[in-house]
Amino acid sequence: MRVLLAVLAALAAATATPISTSKVVCYYDSKSYVRESQARMLPLDLDPALSFCTHLVYGFAGIQPDTYKMVSLNENLDVDRNHANYRAITNFKTKYPGLKVLLSVGGDADTEEPLKYNTLLESPQARTAFVNSGVLLAEQHGFDGIDLAWQFARIKPKKIRSTWGSIWHGIKKTFGTTPVDDKEAEHREGFTALVREMKQALSLKPNMQLSITVLPNVNATIYYDVPAIINLVDIVNVNAFDFNTPERNPKEADYVSPIYTPQSRNPLLNVEAAINYWTQAGAPSGKIVLGIATFGRTWKLDSDSEISGVPPVHADGPGEAGPYTKVEGILSYPEVCAKLINPNHQKGMRPHLRKVSDSNPKKQYDVGLTKDGDFFGTYAFRLPDDNGEGGMWVSYEDPDTAGQKATYVKSKNLGGVSIWDLSMDDFRGLCTGDKYPILRATKFRLN
Repeated sequence: MRVLLAVLAALAAATATPISTSKVVCYYDSKSYVRESQARMLPLDLDPALSFCTHLVYGFAGIQPDTYKMVSLNENLDVDRNHANYRAITNFKTKYPGLKVLLSVGGDADTEEPLKYNTLLESPQARTAFVNSGVLLAEQHGFDGIDLAWQFARIKPKKIRSTWGSIWHGIKKTFGTTPVDDKEAEHREGFTALVREMKQALSLKPNMQLSITVLPNVNATIYYDVPAIINLVDIVNVNAFDFNTPERNPKEADYVSPIYTPQSRNPLLNVEAAINYWTQAGAPSGKIVLGIATFGRTWKLDSDSEISGVPPVHADGPGEAGPYTKVEGILSYPEVCAKLINPNHQKGMRPHLRKVSDSNPKKQYDVGLTKDGDFFGTYAFRLPDDNGEGGMWVSYEDPDTAGQKATYVKSKNLGGVSIWDLSMDDFRGLCTGDKYPILRATKFRLN
């Protein structure tokens, strides 16, 4: 009988649905705490999301310019006893004991004297001050580690040029171009040293993790020495989005996060190119997680914009701010969703945005991945009215496209996905009643 039970147990184990080991790294940008109305996100609003997350990353800490110590960017919010967000976040581990909570530094949130991120790397003394203060800050407030979302210099965006401008640009390139960082090699070595020193310090504490986040439009081939750092980090979060934004490309609206190269585009500005650098440089695929944005980038359309809406589209700078986020050129997913499904047809209302899933340049209205896997993204647009005002074009993720990226992650045997960030997902369920639809879609497709 014991033998029979053992055989049955083995068969059951072999046929059971395997538990997904993929990481779901959930970023929480604390600036959402001070937004207004429906966009304000308190720590308690995270609760419905955390059963889907393996990691919660709290953003963001920063660097004190004069001492190079890691510090809270909002002490009143993070550490003051009236709010104590740090502790409110790490206390979620009581309810979700498998959750790892990390403190992220940088993340484009630290805007005071941004050059300090480079100067810190140039000084062993500055690195020591940063490492010691960071480990202490994380340990004091119950974090399980640190995420380095380092604010490196960005690659220059493509410029829209006239014919003569293109010729002159070609002549200038013949004589060389000025790099965005004239100390690239030194900063690469300095970051490698920082990762090594941070890992050594965290190793002295029990079960502390170290992750790095590659921010959008940072040239990873310049700053990240993969063979030197990959065994020192637990997670590499590749934020492969914002390849095009209204700030970087004000005159041309285009896909912000295509998986593959759209026709006649830069072959490096897509998800696969960003991931390939790490895998081809020797990073284990299981350490790489793909960042998925929960927001859309918007451009204003004018009378010169193409009526088809098919990107690239002539544009006139960032689109109007949304009612919740109140920042030009960006809409949270629920703000995009509201423009797509708004049933109000009162006189004077502008036309609704039209959603188009562009999976193949030859079949522009297919939904989902084609057999060749050439998924580019979802966009929506409305043309300007008779006065030339009110036009908008937006490239964004929705649950379908986020799920397709999770499928891509599985096909490449990557470590998982990261959601950047939870406060821009529909955490109130305004679209369909389901909270965190983008997070849920990615999690379910990873299983």
